Amino acid sequence: MMTNLFTIFDPSTNILSLSLNWLSTLLGLFIIPISFWLIPTRLFFFWNLVSNFLHKEFKMLIGPNYSNGSTFILISLFSLILMNNFMGLYPYIFTSTSHLSMTLTLALPLWFTFMIFGWINNTQHMFIHLVPQGTPSMLMSFMVIIETISNLIRPGTLAVRLMANMIAGHLLITLLSSMNLNVPSSISMVLILTMILLLTLEAAVSVIQAYVFTILSTLYSSEVI
Repeated sequence: MMTNLFTIFDPSTNILSLSLNWLSTLLGLFIIPISFWLIPTRLFFFWNLVSNFLHKEFKMLIGPNYSNGSTFILISLFSLILMNNFMGLYPYIFTSTSHLSMTLTLALPLWFTFMIFGWINNTQHMFIHLVPQGTPSMLMSFMVIIETISNLIRPGTLAVRLMANMIAGHLLITLLSSMNLNVPSSISMVLILTMILLLTLEAAVSVIQAYVFTILSTLYSSEVI
């Protein structure tokens, strides 16, 4: 029995005391047929189209200091988040992106790498970012504190945004499905239709949140180059 509503997100599947929930992060790789990699299919062409679009988008956001291959890690990040978001929509599959331990693991190393690169290679540029252009002299020290705090909370906001959006839709679907057991059949049909619409919305949110996470990471990287 659930102790609270959020218990549905607790890792619980295990065999011989070994937690298997986090294997869902790789489950998508196992269901991709081998022919996807060997034979050009419609799915292959569609994913190539998506990858090319993302490459152009990230290249434009990084700016003139773009170097070959720098968008590869960002496209891989988008693919990983998108796959995990979609896998969480299937029944009885653990949603890894609804946990802060997963989202923070993605956001924190990226942000930390950007900071190390920026402060080592572009120290003066990083100091300039702490004082926005046009700031009055008497407010400069205050703005440095504000900009430093906003910079430090970036990985947290990235992680919490993705986690909260994944949890919100799943909670709504869980609440509606639990209500469906104790209502008349006429209302039950309305609830089922609402759940289908929510599932469609969750599929859209899965794509949007993967895109937002990657775009913000790209913008953060463009500030330190």
